[in-house]
Amino acid sequence: MTGVVSMREAFGRALVELGKENERLVVLDADVSNSTRTRIFGEAFPSRFFNCGVAEQNMVGIAAGLATMGFVPVASSFAFLLSLRAAEQVRTSIAYPRLNVKLAGGYCGLSDAKDGPTHQSIMDIAVMRSMPNVGVVCASDAVTVRQALGAVVNSKGPWYLRISRAEVPTIFPEDAPFVLGKARMVRDLGNDCLILATGTAVTDALEAQEMLNMRGIRTKLAEVHTIKPLDRDFILQGAKETGAIVTVEEHSIIGGLGGAVSEVIAESGCARVLRVGLKDTFAESGDYERLRKAYGLDAESINRAVQLCLSAKT
Repeated sequence: MTGVVSMREAFGRALVELGKENERLVVLDADVSNSTRTRIFGEAFPSRFFNCGVAEQNMVGIAAGLATMGFVPVASSFAFLLSLRAAEQVRTSIAYPRLNVKLAGGYCGLSDAKDGPTHQSIMDIAVMRSMPNVGVVCASDAVTVRQALGAVVNSKGPWYLRISRAEVPTIFPEDAPFVLGKARMVRDLGNDCLILATGTAVTDALEAQEMLNMRGIRTKLAEVHTIKPLDRDFILQGAKETGAIVTVEEHSIIGGLGGAVSEVIAESGCARVLRVGLKDTFAESGDYERLRKAYGLDAESINRAVQLCLSAKT
């Protein structure tokens, strides 16, 4: 891992680079452009930037209309607003007709920590992956933000891109392979357990892997950036090799990466699965890192989860 970089800053700058390449790319924001950093695109391309005000449902409808005219709209707001307040419009106006709209949910997970449970987004993956025709991608660092945004903008159909407010270490080099729908190995130390992490949880999973390695527990760690469509082949192969899987996400264990992986494994019966995430609860307001530790999302919690999963396997 290298220096800490703001994911939202990377998102704003990546929009500008994509805007230079594609004149049909337009960006919509629900009056939070300074927070989401879409204002960077607005400053570069003012005629292609639309502040729709505090009206997320309207923003989604406008994005749908622009898509029918051949534009490539990126509609951006806080993750909880896109996935909950505008859910009906996403379902009816974008998912059902399979329109070429990209939804960018910022401040995901617990990253809007001090604004509390009303602004924290711990169920957006579950909502969006249940929408027919909508792909779901979760970025883990600034490099993945740029890669994922470019991939979804250049892929037809509706996509939901999940972005944290947090500044996180850079995990991947700029030239790291990235393919929508394909998990990628971060570090392979052995076959005791497969750790599947998404988003900011990849950083903590790397730390946990170091702790486990010091105890003689050799694990594989993979980033699952695309939660829908899920890389079933990768997961089943890892399950057969290890017999134990731990999923890690800054999201509820219900309906997110852990739920998706459990569905795959339940159909094959080839591994034990233990999910690390929020346990069917809202979080509280507070310091971001303290919240992550309090709700069992830090490296030490992942370390304990792997050991628990292995003890059950044996």
